[in-house]
Amino acid sequence: MESPKGVGEFPAADVVGDSDPAVTKNFTVDPISSEVAQSKEIEKQAQAKNEREQQDKIDAAKKLKSAIIISGVAVAVIGAIFAIAKKLREK
Repeated sequence: MESPKGVGEFPAADVVGDSDPAVTKNFTVDPISSEVAQSKEIEKQAQAKNEREQQDKIDAAKKLKSAIIISGVAVAVIGAIFAIAKKLREK
């Protein structure tokens, strides 16, 4: 069973032009795979940005926590110094 004329046949190929990169400068790009690659790249960039933002939030929380602890220790030391000075004055 033959198919109608031209249906089911592969198009003729330019063997020299297709296989020799010096001759062929224009390559066709598959638009679907290009879009998929581009969307994956955008997704990776968004994920990296989100991770950086999360890390920045964690770093800010750590800095605030350490600042509060250092301030508390400083207040405790100053309070102890005043208490010791008061006890020494009473004697």
